[in-house]
Amino acid sequence: MDYRIMTSLVRGVEPTTQDRVMPASVRDSVAGGLLRFATVEDMVKTLRPDQPVHCLHPEELARNADTFLQHFQGTTLFAVKSNPDPYILRLVYSRGVRHFDTASLAEIKLARGLFADAHLAFMHPIKSREAIRAAYFEYGVRDFAVDCFEELHKILEETNAAVDLGIHVRLTLPKGSAKLDLSTKFGATPDVAASLLQSADKVAHRVGLCFHVGSQSMDPQSYVEAIAVAGHVVRNSGVALDVFDVGGGFPASYPGMETVPLTDYFVVIREAVKGLGLPAACQVWCEPGRAMVASGGTLVARVELRKGDALYLNDGTYGSLFDAGWLKWTYPVRMIRPGLRARKSGMALLPYRFYGPTCDSLDAMPGPFMLPSDICEGDWIAIGQMGAYGASIQSHFNGFYSDQQALIGVDPLNLSVMNRRRRVRMSTSASDSTASETREQ
Repeated sequence: MDYRIMTSLVRGVEPTTQDRVMPASVRDSVAGGLLRFATVEDMVKTLRPDQPVHCLHPEELARNADTFLQHFQGTTLFAVKSNPDPYILRLVYSRGVRHFDTASLAEIKLARGLFADAHLAFMHPIKSREAIRAAYFEYGVRDFAVDCFEELHKILEETNAAVDLGIHVRLTLPKGSAKLDLSTKFGATPDVAASLLQSADKVAHRVGLCFHVGSQSMDPQSYVEAIAVAGHVVRNSGVALDVFDVGGGFPASYPGMETVPLTDYFVVIREAVKGLGLPAACQVWCEPGRAMVASGGTLVARVELRKGDALYLNDGTYGSLFDAGWLKWTYPVRMIRPGLRARKSGMALLPYRFYGPTCDSLDAMPGPFMLPSDICEGDWIAIGQMGAYGASIQSHFNGFYSDQQALIGVDPLNLSVMNRRRRVRMSTSASDSTASETREQ
């Protein structure tokens, strides 16, 4: 059956006559407006999609949310920008996430439309006056980030100097272990941050200090160093903080970027924050994005042509694979060839590079991506760890765009198993840490 016909059911459109003859096994697999399959292979075999498909793994997403909610000692704000898909937002909310880091008015509208009772924080340091005004008066946002006096004055002016504001001063940091440095565009220097805290303390209902160690931070020690810098700022300001926000940067595992358990991060953050001597009522926040959703998504793309070691796909850097091109990151991949064309077992794996579907030569991903030597036009490729900054950053350039989705019970690359093993090590580490603390008491 034509994939475009089947997606009428996925998207909640009234089914056509052709839709009504869809096999009952497929009709019964609809969950939350999306088709659900046991595996990615089952999805490809059934749909034979001619457009990229964004596959979501609900169980993995739920486990990731539980990891932060159960082990981070503080408040977890999900970074909406990492994946603003309504299904994902509803899923993390169902697990207990009630706080969201938003970076635009569009994200605020989305989150508030889904969750009337959620706490939304506008953590982009630079905002338009219209966005500030609408966020405060129309959507109930009270917490705003700033990194300069001009932004603080803008917020006060657009909220009519509201008495219930939360002002969070964004501190800049030296580049640490992050794969993607975020230290240049935003953030106040330590001296300016201390002055901003003092000014905010005079006008805001609550005052916070926040920072970002950079995306995909590979070493927990980066947080220790950042917290030490932040501690100096707090002491120099003399302000009793209401919120201490360690931001995002928690990593996901990619080929060549294997990570330690997330609890290693949580433990060092807890100990470093404890050493600051903050007020007992001070809340500790974190803003995970990538670490919460990356392993919960798989992109399925089709090979349109092979030229030697170059595979031309129907998705690329202007679509969901921006990081594979511009950052030259690699991803776990697996070929899918359903039916009679299924490949023989034991086929050797070779390194390939990818090109996307647009006419721009910049639409290139060097890899290497390890795939079978006989891969060819018409095969599909499952690309793992695509739940973060994939579908959320794709464009319509050259007319290429896909919003096709499916729910998958098991990911095709066994990443869920790998991540569960990390969580087992994490839980063991956390238990050992708790036991140690008990002995010391």
